[in-house]
Amino acid sequence: MEHFFHSKEPFLLESGQSLPELHICYHTYGSLNADQSNVVWVCHALTANADVLDWWPGVVGAGGAIDPSRHFIVCANMLGSCYGTSGPLSHSPLSQSPWYSTFPQVTIRDMVQAHQLLFQHLGLSRIHLLMGGSMGGYQALEWCCMFPLQIERLFLIATSAKESAWGIAIHTAQRMAIETDASWRDVTKEAGRQGLRTARAIGMLTYRNYGIMVHNQSDIDSDKTDDFKASSYMEYQGTKLANRFHAYSYWLLTKAMDSHHIARGRACSVEEQLQRIHQPTLLIGIDSDLLCPPAEQALMADHMPHAQVEWISSMYGHDGFLVEATAIRNLLTQWLV
Repeated sequence: MEHFFHSKEPFLLESGQSLPELHICYHTYGSLNADQSNVVWVCHALTANADVLDWWPGVVGAGGAIDPSRHFIVCANMLGSCYGTSGPLSHSPLSQSPWYSTFPQVTIRDMVQAHQLLFQHLGLSRIHLLMGGSMGGYQALEWCCMFPLQIERLFLIATSAKESAWGIAIHTAQRMAIETDASWRDVTKEAGRQGLRTARAIGMLTYRNYGIMVHNQSDIDSDKTDDFKASSYMEYQGTKLANRFHAYSYWLLTKAMDSHHIARGRACSVEEQLQRIHQPTLLIGIDSDLLCPPAEQALMADHMPHAQVEWISSMYGHDGFLVEATAIRNLLTQWLV
């Protein structure tokens, strides 16, 4: 069920700027038990929303590893997104018009702080299982670093302890594509739309990989000189995202991913910070993932004291964390026993 939380208090960001108020869109499923031992909080990835049953079927939902018949499930839209939580499309209470490009920069830690207010609003004292894939994993890791006593167990898939130079380079290329759109910075909902289509196409090259692209998008007709299947696929994916997301949020959230570094400002190395994460943790890596490759999960497994790492063989690359629901469900179910 969809809900909305509204805080009328100023929300201070890591940058030193603040939002005059904060709105959070969130979904809950199932019922909270008396001792709060069945709380599962799901952190979502870049362009997802709070309706986790919609985008992670087989993992979360009836018959999944996380089932509303047993668990009280919470998933909240991240700060800076365009699905109901405060972000570029939200109305500024100061101007009474959408923020658009004036919405301040946010970080992963800002997202966790925002969800901390929701955690308190829901009257929760602990989370039995905190879970997330990709950018959702960034948030889950930071939550464990910032509020370790609230989290009992942790599940991470296709994620990393810090954004790599590779990831930052990809995001920069995507933002460059958005910025070349002549409508970029326009004060409209259509601003940057064509640039977003291109940015999504760049992203698809890292969400998938050579093998799956050749397997699914090769043309049978060897005499073609134009209108290739792979070209149509990229155009389709770009348009599909532009129809449901917004360039300002995409630009802002890729910046937030670039800031992800669990040792930043903590006077320690990534390895030392990982050693401080005490929760029993299930790590899953996708063997064909180009964006958060297996080496990223291996690093976490080597340094988190109570981590178990499992590998899924998939043709789907980074998107395997969404596609390989059966394998994920089986591994997570076994681990939760």
